[in-house]
Amino acid sequence: MATTQYLFAGFGGQGILFSGKFLAYKGLTEEKQVSWLPSYGPEMRGGTASCSVIISDTPVGSPIVSKPDVLIAMNLPSLDKYEDAVVSGGTIYVDSTLIERKVKRTDVTVHYIPATGLANENGMPTLANMIIVGKILGESNQFTDDSINAALGKVISARHADMLDFNLKALNLGKNN
Repeated sequence: MATTQYLFAGFGGQGILFSGKFLAYKGLTEEKQVSWLPSYGPEMRGGTASCSVIISDTPVGSPIVSKPDVLIAMNLPSLDKYEDAVVSGGTIYVDSTLIERKVKRTDVTVHYIPATGLANENGMPTLANMIIVGKILGESNQFTDDSINAALGKVISARHADMLDFNLKALNLGKNN
């Protein structure tokens, strides 16, 4: 039985909920059992936002992720709040453009990705979240074109179809960094 619990966390407006929804749809396209639970503060944009995603080979009993296997921290308050919750042996992905401090734990694998900087340098300032997701999928050998295209087709509305190529570029940028 393989189950992975993800916790995405950052400020509202960083695409936290979108990246979690993308990962959940990717799991669905691969016929996995999934759970997606968004959470955000009353301020919305600029406030706190988090998203719990569980992808499993067996039915998911609860959507709540209290001990994530994978933490994606897009800002310092999120790293401060959730670093200790990650299971021993888990993985933490840090947007090193926005978070200068290093992870204190030594029992987890840490990836520092300058996602916001890469997004700005490549003309896609709103896609730092997808750069990190690309890194996650690349590191876990789950970067499959069919499931990525299928999931993007579900989360990108027809009104924003022009963003499909940008999202693919961001995912590939993350995979290759």
